[in-house]
Amino acid sequence: MCLAMPARVVELRDDDQAVVELDGVRKEISLALIDAPGVGDYVIVHVGYALSKLDPDEAAKTLALFAEMQALGASA
Repeated sequence: MCLAMPARVVELRDDDQAVVELDGVRKEISLALIDAPGVGDYVIVHVGYALSKLDPDEAAKTLALFAEMQALGASA
């Protein structure tokens, strides 16, 4: 199963590259598929590519759901 995750852009690099952070983990990704990303923006990341920008409120809701699922899985 493949899953696209919201992550926050923390650094812009040359050649449409950026560093994103999710739950303390940083990863370099490509921004080639989206327009005008900026530091602090949330993006949906799938297999190393940002697919779209995401509203910060929606990103927070999605990340909260993932955290809840993880907590439920840990207690099972």
